[in-house]
Amino acid sequence: MKEITLIIAGPRGNMGKEAVKLAEQTPHFKLLAVVDTKNEGKRLRDISDMPALDIPVYTDLEKCFTEQKPDVLIDLTSPESGRVHLELALDYGVRPVIGTTGFSQEDIERLRAKAEEKEVGAIIAPNFAIGAILMMKFAQTAARYMPDVEILEMHHDKKLDAPSGTAQKTAQLISEVREAKKQGHPEETEDLPGARGAEVEGMRIHSIRLPGLVAHQEVLFGGPGQTLTIRHDSINRASFMPGVRLSVETVLSLKTLVYGLEHIID
Repeated sequence: MKEITLIIAGPRGNMGKEAVKLAEQTPHFKLLAVVDTKNEGKRLRDISDMPALDIPVYTDLEKCFTEQKPDVLIDLTSPESGRVHLELALDYGVRPVIGTTGFSQEDIERLRAKAEEKEVGAIIAPNFAIGAILMMKFAQTAARYMPDVEILEMHHDKKLDAPSGTAQKTAQLISEVREAKKQGHPEETEDLPGARGAEVEGMRIHSIRLPGLVAHQEVLFGGPGQTLTIRHDSINRASFMPGVRLSVETVLSLKTLVYGLEHIID
């Protein structure tokens, strides 16, 4: 397979460290440099807890693109940085693979138009775990027959956004096959505001944040005399790397922006 050159933004984060390992262990990936919030001018091998790779560390992504000219940017930073980095990558003809949430529908539409104008592929993935994508697909199928549904997402206590991008994406996929309907008792009240969770077209989304968790989601369906639970668990962040690899390999053949790995999984 043809060599693919990479830049990774956010190498010191939990996901970033796994992505650096992925690049190091994948024969046709070549990591050119990393982009960090500090350590400008150092080599990756000089940073504590990082692999002994003799590659440069940048704090300025534009400078990195100018000097390194990669095929793909893997961005595992924050929603704010991810938006800026995605747009800058498109300007430089670099194909971005973005693993942060927080993009609005307006953001996605605007960035998709720019990607198509530049004829440069881009992927935004609320979740890189292949099992999580299958969970969402299975939930969409189930919702055709069991429209009463609630989503319970559980993440570590360092996660900043709620609900998760995966939960929101799941609700979106379900809404494509389910007519909006109010669930629960017609006269239901909340004695404590928020007790029933967030509402999306009558569906409820509940967010849990606790130490010890990584990324977990249950989609619960109810019907007369039965329930169905579809659950996915990411036990560690290595679970996301097959999806990162698939995204890197796929984005090279795209000329638009794809939001969600379900669109690139057959």
